[in-house]
Amino acid sequence: MARGRNSPEPRPVIVKKIIKGSHVVHHSGAWKVAYADFVTAMMAFFLLMWLISSTDEQGRKALAEYFTPTLVEMRNTNAGADSFFRGDSLLSDDDYRSRAAQTGERAIAIPQNSTADNEIQKRKDREEFEKVKQRVKERLDRNQLLQKLHKNIRFTETREGLRIELIDEADFSMFALATDTLLPPASRLLVEVAQAIKPAPNPLMVRGHTDALPYSSGRDMNNWMLSTARAEATRKALEQSGIEATAFARIEGVADREPYTPHDIYDPRNRRISITLGWQTPAGAPITD
Repeated sequence: MARGRNSPEPRPVIVKKIIKGSHVVHHSGAWKVAYADFVTAMMAFFLLMWLISSTDEQGRKALAEYFTPTLVEMRNTNAGADSFFRGDSLLSDDDYRSRAAQTGERAIAIPQNSTADNEIQKRKDREEFEKVKQRVKERLDRNQLLQKLHKNIRFTETREGLRIELIDEADFSMFALATDTLLPPASRLLVEVAQAIKPAPNPLMVRGHTDALPYSSGRDMNNWMLSTARAEATRKALEQSGIEATAFARIEGVADREPYTPHDIYDPRNRRISITLGWQTPAGAPITD
């Protein structure tokens, strides 16, 4: 179409084309974690199914006990021998002893006895404790010189066993002042106690105690050394009275750290000797080094 003389200059038409790019959705990696958990659970499930299908009734029972968290009884098969894993036992001679030889010590102890075995053994020990208490009382009653010392003996059942405490008083002392020398009445008392203990198979522990009065000699001696020396003197007296040397499991001195009368650490009753008949280990239990 022809433009007139007075017509305005035509304006250019600009067409803008916008091409949209492909929309990329960015997802997080949470699905990977969920998928990994799912795969792990499925693997555990199929492993369990394989174990159940490839074992006999005894093996399935062992498997169920292995995964029971509240199971108290520990079985000999926990190490793997004769169980569903058919492995070698840590208790076997070839394995356990060679490992002990390499390390120079027994680093682990495998529990073998059940709680029921422990309870049976404790009942036997308590019966023996009662017999020992009765024998001590009877022997003191038969000795006129020692009848008055009934009040100086106290029997207490503790987590270690039966504790027999021979206690000093204002009118009775086990040892000469500030020494480990047994006085005659104490020596006679220990003879009777030893004869009462002698039939018992329980291990023995002897512990010496002092009061809190400081030792007058200063550096050469103190209450720790004195209590230990008195415990050793007691052990010797018991051994001389018929107790086998192998029956003693521990000898120790605790100075004034375990007072008989905590409210009065200078009370003469804090000076005492404790002879403890320990609990016995059930037959077949491991020895812990």
